[in-house]
Amino acid sequence: MGRLLIFVLSLVLPTGGTLSQTLTITGVGDIMLGTDYPDDRLPVNDGAHFLELVNPILRAADITFGNLEGVIMAGGIPQKTCSTPDVCFLFRSPPRYTAYLRDAGFDVLSLANNHTRDFGEEGRTASMAVLDQYNLRHSGRRGDIAMWKQNDLTIAFIAFSPTRKSYLLNDIPTAEQEILRLSSTHDIVVVSFHGGAEGPTATNLPFEEEFYFGETRGEVVRFSHAAVDAGADLILGHGPHVPRALELYNGRLIAYSLGNFITHVGVSISGITGWAPILTVRIDQEGAFLSGRIDSALQSRVDGLVWDPDRQAYKLIRDLTEKTFGTTMLRFEANGTFIAGEIDHLTADD
Repeated sequence: MGRLLIFVLSLVLPTGGTLSQTLTITGVGDIMLGTDYPDDRLPVNDGAHFLELVNPILRAADITFGNLEGVIMAGGIPQKTCSTPDVCFLFRSPPRYTAYLRDAGFDVLSLANNHTRDFGEEGRTASMAVLDQYNLRHSGRRGDIAMWKQNDLTIAFIAFSPTRKSYLLNDIPTAEQEILRLSSTHDIVVVSFHGGAEGPTATNLPFEEEFYFGETRGEVVRFSHAAVDAGADLILGHGPHVPRALELYNGRLIAYSLGNFITHVGVSISGITGWAPILTVRIDQEGAFLSGRIDSALQSRVDGLVWDPDRQAYKLIRDLTEKTFGTTMLRFEANGTFIAGEIDHLTADD
């Protein structure tokens, strides 16, 4: 099936006769389809076509996730103040945009990032209400955790960030307690975090606390390891606006940054910041990693997402993974799939 190779739910009968399930989860990075604040910078036709090319992949997964930048609301008064206005933006998308996300195949969204409170906590409340109206799950504000049943498995999704009134990325002991509680009552726990420095030079993991314009952006490796140790089965990171490495830690996959996905204005899409990886992961009913795939798209201000014939996002993530964690953790194949094992450059199609 070429580029549209997808993972589907599979049922196998292992030794002993117990029915075992696998679950596919697709994750992408930052989403901001358009903003009408401070002036109308909405795309032509609302950008309704922006996601058409990648819809088959988003819709095929059992669960599809993205990070929603900004708020979804009509009107409202901005609450965010900026110490450095030149690098500060406020995003507000009309409620009707939610239909495009739902129809594209999204199931659950993070509302834990530095733009979900651009219009105060009232803005996040409005976003939650609109997402509820369109049957899209969400997590972000403390107390807001998505929990549901999928293919007879109980799922919990919780999102973290360094921002106020969110589940805090910086408070690792409390994060461990929350994840441990969820893992005791759910088959699968998916964790999202918005953290790390930003910009084209932020691809490498520093293995220490990160900052951006004086703001703490968390210690993402220590957080992710603690989350897995507490019971997280998959961790999907975003925030740096560029892709970062993958790590297989104790049998669970960590994506340290999925970069940007579709960001119409206010976020650079020049060069590496316009690369849009689509990560699909297959896990078993215990949450253990089985296999994955990276499809590489590019952002266009006019066309939305287009396929990247050079597969730059995939190659960057592959190379960063090898550089950061060595060659024995994951094996990447020429078609963008990967499994646990040694990276083979003879099949990686440089």
